[in-house]
Amino acid sequence: MIIKDILESTRTISCEFFPPKTADGMDAVFRAVDRLKVFRPDFVSVTYGAGGSTRGFTEEIVTRIKTEAELEVMAHQTCVGQNKEDVHNSLARLEAAGIENVIALRGDLPQGDHADAPVKSGFSHASDLIGHIRDNFEFGVAAACYPEGHTESVDLDSDIEHTKLRVNQGADFLITQLFYDNKYFFDFVDRAIKSGINVPIIPGVLPILSTGQVRRFTTLCGAKIPPALDQQLEKFGEDDDEVRELGVEYATRQVRELWDAGVPGVHFYVLNRSYSVSQILTSLGLKGHCVQPED
Repeated sequence: MIIKDILESTRTISCEFFPPKTADGMDAVFRAVDRLKVFRPDFVSVTYGAGGSTRGFTEEIVTRIKTEAELEVMAHQTCVGQNKEDVHNSLARLEAAGIENVIALRGDLPQGDHADAPVKSGFSHASDLIGHIRDNFEFGVAAACYPEGHTESVDLDSDIEHTKLRVNQGADFLITQLFYDNKYFFDFVDRAIKSGINVPIIPGVLPILSTGQVRRFTTLCGAKIPPALDQQLEKFGEDDDEVRELGVEYATRQVRELWDAGVPGVHFYVLNRSYSVSQILTSLGLKGHCVQPED
């Protein structure tokens, strides 16, 4: 089912998984899927390795989730570091496997490259990829957006213009980058609406698993850690168990505020770990009432 149609009838809960670097890690992915499917997520997504490095695993995982777990799936498709034929063929294989939804992303630039450097795929931006998908396939298409601005954007106004271009090219809905202060999300939605963007904008939430993890991720994506949360992370330091519980508590409050504000859905960055999201969904009673064993 096309996710756009799901969003027209319900507020969604969705989860994102990532493919392992080797086949040995596949079992861990499907254990997390099995533990979370009891919450009946409206769809799940599977990421795509840098430059298509785990493309085969992505295709295998989304196909198995669709057929074995009987969940609606959305495959990530990036274009940087790949030629146009490879990107097109990857999309064709997904279509042949019965996958109906993709999220179109540029992907991270290879180390040392610049945003304006020539790209061998012919797709300089996600908007180019979306246009190609719309011209050649029947997928439902999502795109990414950045409440605090993309790290390559010169300012928030230009960031919104790039977001609007992705929508104008055919994105059905948007999923945000992670953030830890809901104010950034609400401000982004206001800017988007004022610019003429009228598609659903789903907030992406990453429950904190460790201090090192959240500091690394926020540095990479340009998100800010609120001072009060930063103080708590300093307090617990490298005690991952305490930090994980802090992450559950913080994300629960964050999601509750977002849900009460009427967001069209919430997208959880699971990192192939089920415990935190299970606890959050159980606490909020959004999609089920089962708590699965710890990872």
